[in-house]
Amino acid sequence: MSVFKKNKANHAASGNTLDGTAICENMNFASSEAYKRLRTNILFSFADNSTCRVVGITSALRGEGKSVTAINTAYTMALNGKRVLLIDADMRIPSISKKLELNKGTGLSNLLVGLDKVTETFQRYTCANSNIGFDIIPAGDLPPNPAELLGSKRMSSLLASLKQHYDYIFIDLPPVCAVSDALIVSKVTDGMIVVVRQDYCRTDTLKDAIKQLEFVEANIIGFVYNGATDGSGSYGKYGKYGKYGKYGKYSRYYSKYYGSDYNTPDSYEKRNQND
Repeated sequence: MSVFKKNKANHAASGNTLDGTAICENMNFASSEAYKRLRTNILFSFADNSTCRVVGITSALRGEGKSVTAINTAYTMALNGKRVLLIDADMRIPSISKKLELNKGTGLSNLLVGLDKVTETFQRYTCANSNIGFDIIPAGDLPPNPAELLGSKRMSSLLASLKQHYDYIFIDLPPVCAVSDALIVSKVTDGMIVVVRQDYCRTDTLKDAIKQLEFVEANIIGFVYNGATDGSGSYGKYGKYGKYGKYGKYSRYYSKYYGSDYNTPDSYEKRNQND
């Protein structure tokens, strides 16, 4: 995993890691150092750090490591003495609770429909050895209309209220090329980080994701190049998973709820040709 700042002309990466899945204090040395560099880049991305900053973390496709990146970024920032909140805003295929082995219960969706209070949704994650921890709001019950909830006034009000109690709020968001959730939430964030996995996502798919974020005037503060190893590019133009990447569960989910045209490779090609 390497960190590099936004550069419209050339997105260059540096450094690498051997493990892109380890969580918090279980990270190896290379991963730990990479996340510390990410923390430094985030700190320097904002001129004024006297107020809470809200940072969204997304990717072009599912499976690029955005949730692990969100968890480890929150942990590394907490290591620096910051008050940190991690929100799982992927209310379609949430994974934060599972990865951190948290209790399943109410969360963001329940808050946004007014079923529960904020104090009833918080969970605290504390590392066993270091005693370093941060707060978490899980995704909650899966709603039928996550995009509408994320774009609601209640979401904006919730973040405004939470910002009074934290130094950084990190939001784990669905992939940009799957649904519009990340684009909607980007309007209430101070910055967006895009996670890119080596030999996984097509170049044109990543460009499409960046194009969509720039269209809504999202502040892309940087990219995380995940899973980088020596000998990059050995899988050729389309990556390890073939010409269309690895859509996984998102493809099945959105085919079911939004129609098959959105997620088929042929329809994706047609949309690109019509741009």
